[in-house]
Amino acid sequence: MIGVLLLGLMAIQAVVMALNIPNSHWILIIAAAGAVTICFVMLTVLLVLIERPLQELKETIARVRDGDLAGRVGFAKRSDDVGQLGRQFNEMIGQLAENRAEIERLHQREMARAEHLATLGELAAGLAHEIRNPLAGIAGVIEVMGKELPEHSSSRAVLPEVQGEIQHIQTILNDLLAYARPRPPAFHLADLNVTIEQAVFLARQQVRKRPIEITFEPQKNLPEVMHDPVQIQQVVLNLLINGIQAIPNQGKVEVTLRREGEFAVVRIADTGKGIARESLSKIFKPFFTTRKEGTGLGLPLAKVIVESHRGRIEVHSEPERGAQFDVFLPMARPAAAHAKA
Repeated sequence: MIGVLLLGLMAIQAVVMALNIPNSHWILIIAAAGAVTICFVMLTVLLVLIERPLQELKETIARVRDGDLAGRVGFAKRSDDVGQLGRQFNEMIGQLAENRAEIERLHQREMARAEHLATLGELAAGLAHEIRNPLAGIAGVIEVMGKELPEHSSSRAVLPEVQGEIQHIQTILNDLLAYARPRPPAFHLADLNVTIEQAVFLARQQVRKRPIEITFEPQKNLPEVMHDPVQIQQVVLNLLINGIQAIPNQGKVEVTLRREGEFAVVRIADTGKGIARESLSKIFKPFFTTRKEGTGLGLPLAKVIVESHRGRIEVHSEPERGAQFDVFLPMARPAAAHAKA
């Protein structure tokens, strides 16, 4: 700006000298004074309209960076473009404050829920231990009674049913203990194909006398995945057994493995009767089951294990069209596991 004014004064001087105007020095003095005045006015305008709002904006941003979301800029009251910028900035800070308050509220709720679940877990584990001991005694007495009953006694007919119910209770208690006090994953690099193949082998033993096919095609190009093979095998086997039990007669359970970004994805899809829409939101809740032989803890325990691997389980199903479970496992070791190691 000053350069432009100097060039203007030089141009005026050149014109005055070319025209031989008398007392030309007064004209130059007046022109210089006018130029200085214009420069002063423009600097004042820039200071008031631009520089001060910028300085206020910088100071408010520094407060926000330090965590103070109560700061607002005062030039938002202006009706020009700078004022509009200020209003948008204040709205943004207000939205940040609301989001932080919501996050803090959700955090407090999750902390309370975690404490509640921890208490319930301790209670469940204690009850499970208290029940297991007398249950083992009952199982022993039933076995002795079975040996002492006459071979043709009518009471022998109910013994298998009683023993089956005792085994069912023991299974529930074992699942309850595993859910209430899950052990931390023992992470190490391993071939996920092998982990799945072991689960598929065990599942096939369940259907040797049934017309159900279980297929798995290994993904040879998949690198080793950081996981706990025992726990992930348990998850896959649980989902396979669920798929088998969902097939009333002839059918198929297909297991596939693929890489999707930073995740290895295990898909277990069956041709069974599917899951009712109203049940989809409940299947991962403890003790929810639609089967007589189910404990209602298999899927919640699988979800706990997968989440301890920093993964997730997704389910898609429609009645009479089968169900599909996708287990997402990070290819790399979870950060939390690094910290604990």
